[in-house]
This record gives sequence, C-alpha cells and structure tokens, in this order.
Amino acid sequence: MSQSASFGARDRREQRSVRRGVHPGLFYGMFALLLGANALTATALLMAPDISRLMGGRNDMVVAAYEDRLAQMRVEIDRLHSRNYAQAGDINLQLQELSQQQEVLLEQHQLVRALVDKADKLGIAALVPSAAIEGELRAVSTASGNPDVAATAETVALMMAETQQAMTGIATEAEQRTEGIVSELGKLGIRLDLPEQGLDGVGGPLLAAIDTAEGSPMIEDANAAMDALLRYKAARDGLELAPVHMPISGNFRQSSGFGNRKDPFTGGRAFHSGLDFAAPSGTVVVSAAAGVVSFVGERSGYGKVVEVRHDSGLVTRYAHLSAYIARKGQAVGTGTPIARVGSTGRSTGPHLHFEVRRADQPLDPKPFIEAGRRILAMLG
Repeated sequence: MSQSASFGARDRREQRSVRRGVHPGLFYGMFALLLGANALTATALLMAPDISRLMGGRNDMVVAAYEDRLAQMRVEIDRLHSRNYAQAGDINLQLQELSQQQEVLLEQHQLVRALVDKADKLGIAALVPSAAIEGELRAVSTASGNPDVAATAETVALMMAETQQAMTGIATEAEQRTEGIVSELGKLGIRLDLPEQGLDGVGGPLLAAIDTAEGSPMIEDANAAMDALLRYKAARDGLELAPVHMPISGNFRQSSGFGNRKDPFTGGRAFHSGLDFAAPSGTVVVSAAAGVVSFVGERSGYGKVVEVRHDSGLVTRYAHLSAYIARKGQAVGTGTPIARVGSTGRSTGPHLHFEVRRADQPLDPKPFIEAGRRILAMLG
C-alpha cells in the first residue's frame, strides 16, 4: 500500500511536469499569430490586381507628365530657333540696307564735293566733307564677311550728317549773299533776272510722302544747294552789269560831289552832274560795269569822253580824259581799261569826271559806289 501510494504520488508529479512544459498563453499566442499571417496572405492575394492597377496608374501619370514637359520643351526650342532665324533675317536685311546706303552715299558724297568746288569758285567757303570718313566707309563696304552693323550704321549716320551740314551751309550762305545783292541793287532801281526757286505746291490732295531715291532728303538738300548756287551765280553776273564798282584804279580822293556847287570858273552856284576823282594825268580809267562802249569822242564842256552802255539800261560816262584805250562797239567787262585821266574840256586840273545816267538823265553816282563797297564787303 505504501508502494501504491508512492507510485501515485510519482504519477501526479509527472503529470504536473507535463502540464508545465507548454504554457497555454504562449500556445494561444502562436496560434493567433499564425492565423493572422494566413489572413494577411489571403487578403494580399485577393487585392493583388487592385494594387497592380493603382501602381500602373501612377506610372502612367508620371509618364504623361514627362511627355507634356518634353512637348513644352520642344515648343520652346522651336520658338527660340524661330527667333534666331528672325534675328538673323533682320541682321541680313539691315546689312543689305546699309550696303545700299553706302553705295548711294558714296555717289552723293562726290556730288557734294562738286557742289563745294562750285561754291568755292563763287567765293563761298563751305564745309568740305571729310575724306577720312569716306575712306572708312569704303573700307567697311569692301571688307570681307559681314561688317559690324552698329559700326557701319554709325559711319553712315556720321557721313549723312556731315554731308547734310555741308549742303545746308552752301545753300544758306548762297541765299544770304543773293538776298544782299538783290536788296542793294533794288535800292538803285536795278532788277535782276534770277532763276526761280523750287516750285511750291499750291493745291491738291494730301497724300503720304513716298521715299524714293529722287525724293530722299539728301537729294532734296543737294537740289536746294544747287538752286541756291545758280541763283547766287545769276546775282553775281547781274552785279557785273551794275555800275557799282570804282571807275579808277587806286585809292584817289573824291574832289567834287553830285549836285549844286560853287562853279570853279564863275564862282556862282551851278549843277555838277557827277563825281570827280583827283588823279595824276595818265592814270588808267576802267569800266564800272560790263557793257558795250557806245561813244568815244569829245562832248562840249566834257572834253574827251568814253561812254559805256550796260544791260541794266544805265550808261556810264567818263570825261576830261587825256587818251582813249577802248573803241566804240567794244565789249568790256568790269575793270576793263577804257581811257586815261586828263584835264580836257572845262577843267581846272587832271581828274576823272564820272557820271551814271538813265534815260539820258544824270543820277547821283555816290549811292552806286557805296552799294558796291557794301556788296564787296559782304562777299569778302
């Protein structure tokens, strides 16, 4: 009985040992973990197509975004290329226009030089266009490759400004001198036949101006300068026909004026019809203006006389001469020798008696001589 009790106690101890081997909480935890893993696996298997579709959609969006960006970049590149082509076209067009302007300017520069030479011959000192600028322009126009547009444009602009300045200076000076001659001679009753200035418009529809080679500002300036020079030359030629120049070579004293004076022979008052210049006998007498010798001989009281008829309608008379140089019918110019000073006729000593006559009536020669001095001073 004691043995059976002993075996019974040992069996109970062994059963307790077995029960202590696997804890129930651990067992149930492992079972729950296994169950959860199986559930997740099943869920993943069930949702795999949706996840794939979601991931595929995001990839499509990224690709579409990149494709849109690439398209935008292509448009931007095309726009930049188009701008570069346009700029290149503008530069080529500018170069072509500058080249044409260079050719025209070089030709017109020669025209301006011709105008300057003509003005110089007429006594007008004009601004001479710079030969250095013309040479630089020729060098730029003949250079290989495309020249610097800005530098070429600057050279062209400088040349245009200088050319315009030269032509404007010529026209202004010529017009002022012409006006001075016309004004002085007009006071003496002498009218000059001058070329008409450029025609002025008097009516018609108002239309926009057309830029052509014939109507360019530079051509207009050149035409204006040429017109002014032609008018000035005509005024100068008319001046040569007016008896406003000294009739005797040298600086001689005026001994008697025009008008009433004390007669050197009678002592009474008498009319003196000209100017007297005291000068030694034999001094050369010259024509006071261009014309034709209309009389050579003696006149009562005047002694030996030479008369010159001028296209202005005036006649100049040179009296008390000692000798004749010109002959009747001879064409003479201003300053042409026609006689020599003497004391023939009603004279108390050697001197030149000078008269200006219109319609056979004597005029005071003094305003003519003074006008001539002012004109010559103006002309330099």
